[in-house]
Amino acid sequence: MKYSKNAPVVAYIGLGSNLAQPVAQIKSARAVIASIADIRELAFSSLYHSLPMGPQNQPDYVNAVMCVATDLSPMDLLHCLQAIENDHGRERKGERWGARTLDLDILIYGDQEINLPDLIVPHKGLDERSFVLYPLFEIAPQLVVPGKGPISGLLAKCPLSGLRRMN
Repeated sequence: MKYSKNAPVVAYIGLGSNLAQPVAQIKSARAVIASIADIRELAFSSLYHSLPMGPQNQPDYVNAVMCVATDLSPMDLLHCLQAIENDHGRERKGERWGARTLDLDILIYGDQEINLPDLIVPHKGLDERSFVLYPLFEIAPQLVVPGKGPISGLLAKCPLSGLRRMN
């Protein structure tokens, strides 16, 4: 794939899975993301066990957050992540918050606030989701979330809601 070059940006990617060996899915996705020429891994959180959002008749999730430096534009990064999801067997059935082999979300892209039909950054609901905030805080405790404030303040308002660190 050929992508346009931009100045390197620090981005945070949320990883989640609750089907087909979730821990293996997360580890594989991490390796694939880090292998992309225009992406360099800077940090990776512990894995976290979380209860599902939405329908409760699905397996629990494994979640993590990855910090990267990238030359990819936000849309190019999104397209890369969607291709990785597809390669990992992701099926888009239109069910919101349904079970999935892999879910990759751009949580933060530099200091940008993006509101496009296909991409909202910071990720919608980031400030209310323990499975995003706790791993994000683990790797970036001084982070200021664009338009939302210091992560420490967001975390203080977000209960664990069954979240458990796995490693």
